Amino acid sequence: MKKQAIVESAPLPARERILHAAMESFMELGYTEASTLKIATRAQVSKRELYALFGSKQAMLAACIADRAGRMRLPAELPPPRDPEELVAVLGKLGATVLREVTQPGVMAVFRLAVTEAQRAPEVAATLEIARASIRAVLRGIVVHAQAVGLLAAGDPDEQVARYLALLWGDLMVSILLRLREAPAAREIDLRAGKAAGDFLRLYRKSGS
Repeated sequence: MKKQAIVESAPLPARERILHAAMESFMELGYTEASTLKIATRAQVSKRELYALFGSKQAMLAACIADRAGRMRLPAELPPPRDPEELVAVLGKLGATVLREVTQPGVMAVFRLAVTEAQRAPEVAATLEIARASIRAVLRGIVVHAQAVGLLAAGDPDEQVARYLALLWGDLMVSILLRLREAPAAREIDLRAGKAAGDFLRLYRKSGS
């Protein structure tokens, strides 16, 4: 009787092990208490190897957040809306992407870390804010275009983007952060995003468009 070969999965590269260990340590111990020694021990690497890949604990934090916040990115190139229906469709699609990606457990874990460490390690929130700014930048571009072609009334684009995001999220973010509810399912995401886009257009639609 032939013995079946045992296939062992290849070990993760050191960089991935370190990032995984760092994020676990940050979540369990807090940013301040998660020492590089503890992270290196958990990742099964030497401190020398850790520092060769990441120059500091801040660099590890930034990489952890970048890895998870990367899921929050929206496509920069989108077909410019030419009429109100297309504007609602584009905003609805983007809104659904934001909700789907940001409410993933790994991304929400980063938000919780930022809240927990707000005083002791404000750099956590600062790093996360870079990713959030990229979302606002994409939405701002859409709003500016819509104003230019007469789909939206003139006004402060940043204020309009903030209003759209408020319509999109409501109290959903807080409820998930506090673990009062689970992340929304696909149908709820689509309904919420579509409603936010429609409500936004009713608020800011230019007369006659």
